[in-house]
Amino acid sequence: MRFIADGMVGRLARWLRLIGNDVEYSKNSTDNELIRKAATESRTLLTSDIELYRRAIANGAEAFLVKGKTEAERLARIAERFKIDLSVDATNSRCPACNSTIRPITKEQVIDRVPPSTFKMFDEFWECTNSNCGKIYWRGSHWKKIDEHLSKAEKLLKMG
Repeated sequence: MRFIADGMVGRLARWLRLIGNDVEYSKNSTDNELIRKAATESRTLLTSDIELYRRAIANGAEAFLVKGKTEAERLARIAERFKIDLSVDATNSRCPACNSTIRPITKEQVIDRVPPSTFKMFDEFWECTNSNCGKIYWRGSHWKKIDEHLSKAEKLLKMG
């Protein structure tokens, strides 16, 4: 899926990227810029702003009004509407920070780019393909929280 997210759903953009969706996000974009980009780039505008949602629809852009009290609820609603799988597959994930694709990178290639303890403990690494970002990812201790969050969204989705 291709989305564009307004400033109110920035954290959601990171989650959607992690599970493999192309989500453009800039907290500095104006409403008019968001609507124009959604329409011209065939992206669905994600917003929790009812007025922006209405304006986007009126201007021929696809939009989705994001509702929910928690990120898990919001993620579940988006997954339901757009039939999105709520699991992380590193071969399809995007960089949560910049939206570029990520690729596997050998352990030897990250020796000077990750903490020594991380280098010792982990064997699988991924790199953001954007040279201006270049972040390195691995399934560290934070991974349990990622799985828990996505599982909670998945349970909410099944409950309907």
